[in-house]
Parts: sequence; structure tokens; C-alpha cells
Amino acid sequence: MRADSFERVIEHILRGLYSAALYLLLPVTVYHLIWRGFRQRAYLLRWDERYARYRSPAPTPGDGHLWVHAVSVGEVNAAAPLIHALLRDHPQRRVLVTTITPTGSERVKALWGERVDHVYLPYDLTGAVARFLRHFRPRIALIVETELWPNLLFGCRDHGIPVYLVNARLSERSLRGYRALRALVGRALRTMRAVAAQSDADAARFVRLGARDAQVVVCGNLKFDTRVDPGIEAFAQEFRARVAGRPVWIAASTHPDEEALVLAIDRHLRARWPDLLMLWAPRHPERFRPATQLAIDTGLQVATRKLTRLPDADDAVFVIDTLGELMSFYACADVAFVGGSLQPVGGHNLLEPAAVGTAIVTGPHLHNFSDIAEQLRQADAVRIVPDAAAAAAELERLLADPSSRERMVAAGRTLVEQGRGALRRTIALIGDSL
Repeated sequence: MRADSFERVIEHILRGLYSAALYLLLPVTVYHLIWRGFRQRAYLLRWDERYARYRSPAPTPGDGHLWVHAVSVGEVNAAAPLIHALLRDHPQRRVLVTTITPTGSERVKALWGERVDHVYLPYDLTGAVARFLRHFRPRIALIVETELWPNLLFGCRDHGIPVYLVNARLSERSLRGYRALRALVGRALRTMRAVAAQSDADAARFVRLGARDAQVVVCGNLKFDTRVDPGIEAFAQEFRARVAGRPVWIAASTHPDEEALVLAIDRHLRARWPDLLMLWAPRHPERFRPATQLAIDTGLQVATRKLTRLPDADDAVFVIDTLGELMSFYACADVAFVGGSLQPVGGHNLLEPAAVGTAIVTGPHLHNFSDIAEQLRQADAVRIVPDAAAAAAELERLLADPSSRERMVAAGRTLVEQGRGALRRTIALIGDSL
């Protein structure tokens, strides 16, 4: 048997086993949607899209959609510079943006409204993938960061759709997570036209996963190219006038296991600054109400963004229970704690506070942003601490030392400016397929 024929047989067997397992697990997807729906009602809606059953014709242009897939809010924000560029440079084509989470869907609508088409990406079932691709007929597929669904990638190949993994990152933990499916995922990865890696380390890990050396190009991180809305500065000035010189810190993108720790940090800081204002932005919408109640239970006066545009003089905690406004509120704070880092979540975007000029403290679990965290650490633009007690102590030091904060802010902004260019390199990489 020829080598290429043998390879096709192996691929067929692996895909068959993988697909059979997914169809056996199909009832679990329904249970998952219902279970998530109890926490976030949007999961109970638009199930037809999850299985690529569309009730109305797609607004499919003759030359195909420019398709970008971004899982949730973080990936949508990362892809924003690229999507803005596609809309600007190819106004005659429709852009399709798919997400998996409702919060990602809300962010897409908030950023682009009717300028883009949006649906949920279907589950990685062979039939659903085929229906999705036939319905939208993408001209190109741009998959953001680390979404490696084998049937989707093989389906794009079989339909002649060039696929690029953009802003691609792969942590050591994620690489280990693919261990059981490495033979299949590696083959799927090799169907891509190119992998635009964020860093040399990410590029090396994609090669270890199965990509060919020639496929992988280091383009940098699109987050460096995120635009700072010019309205943020005016909003921050209005906020500062409103709080009248009070010290302000923000706990951003926190997860449930960090919430009690955040309140303990605030209690520590408030012992020194009784007029302290804490801004609190839980990572997931289903935590907005519980986090607000936890703050109320401490006996502090609490306001929320949905009910009050800006905090009043007597408010001690202001919960940001909206999406898409985090950068604006980073700009209002003297110092930021970025969550997902005191628990082994992997951290969240550290470039947003750096870009708007806020000193940053974060925990030790940063494997999803290890390259950016290290760059910021070397530039002395972030304080990485081992635990909540150390975070409280570092936040206290920075609140008490404006000159240290100013040095960190200057270093962070310089790093962000120097890091720009990933968008230009990514556009050049995908240009022949547009």
C-alpha cells in the first residue's frame, strides 16, 4: 500500500472513531445546554444553530463569507483588530463571525451590530459541520487562538476552504490535554494553510502537536494591535471628577473561587484607606448577581453599572455587570488586579490595563498568557505575586506610591506600542486567500 493511501486509511479510521464517540455523546450536549441555561438563560436559546439547522436562508454573498471563529469574549476582543481590518479593506464582502458562548455573541453584536453576520459554531459532528459549510460557503476560515476541532478542519479541507489559525497560542497544559487525540488533531492541524503563532514558544508547541515546520509563522499577538477607544480618556476624566480624589482599585475578570479573596483584599486595603472605591468586574455574567450579593453581605454600600451609570460618593463597591466596558474602567483605576490567576485558570488579558495606563498586579497562574506576562515582567510593568495576601500587600504598596505606578504605566505603554505589528503580519499571511 502506498504511503498516501495508508495515511488516508488511518485518517478515515481515526475520524470514524472520533465521530462515533461524539454521536454517542450527543445527549450530553443537550444536558450541557440545559445545565448552562439554569445559570445563563441565553444557553436555552438558538439551539438550531448549535446543530446547524437554519430556518432561513443565509445572507451568503456570491464570493463567500470571510469567516472568523472566536470562542468567547476574550477571543472576540483579540480578533477585533483583524475583523475591523477585514470590514475596512473588503467592504464588498460579508464577514461571518461565529462564537460558542452567548457572551461572545453579545460582544460581537456590541462591536459590529449588523455589519457582520453571526451564528454559533455548531458542534463538531460531521453532519452539522457539512450543513454549516454548505449554508455559509466561506471563502476563508480564520480560527482564533486554539480552536482545533478535527471534523471542522477536515470539512474545510474537503470543501476547498483555506484555513488559518490566527493569533495562535498553545500552552504546555493545552498541549498535554491533546495527548489522547494527538494523532487525529495533528493530522487535522496539517490541513491548515498556516498557523500564525503568537510567539516562538507557541510555534514550537504547535509543531510538537503535529504541524509542519513550514506551516508555522510567528506573527505576534493581535492584542497588541487592539485600538484604545478615544472616548475612554473622556470617560475616565468624568469618572475621576465624580469620585473626587478617592483611591480606586479594580478587581477584573475574577472567577468564583477568587471572589472571597477579592473581598479579603479589599478589606485589607480599606483598613488603610476608608474612602477606598473598589471596581469589580466578574469574568462571567452569571457571577454578576452573586458577586454583588457577596459585596452587600460585607456591609458595604454597593452599586452596579446597570443601575447606576457611575458610583456615588457613598458607594464603596461598584460592580461592572456589563460586557465590553472593562478597558474603560481599567482607565479609571489607580491599580488593577487581573483575575483568573490566583486559581489555576491561566490568567486573562494583561495588555488591556497596560494599554490604557493602569498599574497591574496579578497572580501566579498565567499559563494562557505566559509570553505576555513575561514581557511585562521584564519591562517592570506588572507585579506577579504568589497568593492573595501578597496581592493585597502589593496593591497597598502601589496605591501608596504614585511614582512607582507612573513608572509601571510608562513601561507598559511602551511595551504595548513596541509590540504592535501582528495585524499587519497576519494580513500579509492570509492575503492570497482573501
